Amino acid sequence: MKKSALKYALLSSALFVSGAMATEGGGGIYPNGAEGFLSGALPPPGLYLLQYVNHYSASKLADANGNALPINMKLDATATVNRMVYQTDIGVFGGQLGFYSLIPLAHASATSLVGSGTKSGLGDITVGPYVSWHFNKNWHAAAAVDFDMPTGEYNKNDFVNLGRNYWAFEPVFVVTYLADNGIEVSTKFMYDFNTKNDDTDYKSGNEFHIDYAAGYHYKQWTFGLSGYYYTQVTADSGSGATNGDYKGKVNGIGPSIKYDGSSGMSIELKYQNEFGAENKTEGEKLWAKIVVPL
Repeated sequence: MKKSALKYALLSSALFVSGAMATEGGGGIYPNGAEGFLSGALPPPGLYLLQYVNHYSASKLADANGNALPINMKLDATATVNRMVYQTDIGVFGGQLGFYSLIPLAHASATSLVGSGTKSGLGDITVGPYVSWHFNKNWHAAAAVDFDMPTGEYNKNDFVNLGRNYWAFEPVFVVTYLADNGIEVSTKFMYDFNTKNDDTDYKSGNEFHIDYAAGYHYKQWTFGLSGYYYTQVTADSGSGATNGDYKGKVNGIGPSIKYDGSSGMSIELKYQNEFGAENKTEGEKLWAKIVVPL
């Protein structure tokens, strides 16, 4: 692996908003594994605050064959994301129109043989519209488009950055099935279209990724598993993309538990262990997600 390619892979986990991917600087804006139980069942009309807290750590970097590289490296990133969701009662395509925004704040540090760095601050902000459907008591779905804006701090000469320095557009489709016996399966499908980073003349390739969860509902509790699958679909391009067809891949899975309060408040806790990484770091994530009606 070239030194520059190694740096890109190491940067991936230093960026919370990148989710540890193998495009320029480590990947796209979406934090893989963020969504879990009932992700396709949007709430009734109203304003909601969703608070995500995530910690990611890794000390392993996998090559193109999935083998661990014999290097010393350490990555740690902790972030909180404030997500505002406004569900309207406006009918669109047989569903209900809604809007959302996500504002991430992160602290990231990375140390390796090719450099080190620490940074704290604002990441890249995401906004978008969505339409949600409740087909019946068992089937729920939503479709959205994320507009990811380059608002985070970025310097092409820094080892750690909190922003991507380019726009990205992400169509999203999410579906939830909740059976009468309490068994649930939820899946969120995403495909990222990245624009060019003008500071480096680097255009990251397109990315496909899935968040998923399966669990059992018992009274106010849900127990089960959640995870994700990520793969880069197309190659990077531009004069700055000197690493060739350098694509990444990774999986993550682990236990989840969720509690639903009587007032519409909920809290979900998750642990996810990564495996099957290629050209990426492989680590572990801890999540907390709180939903509060406003």
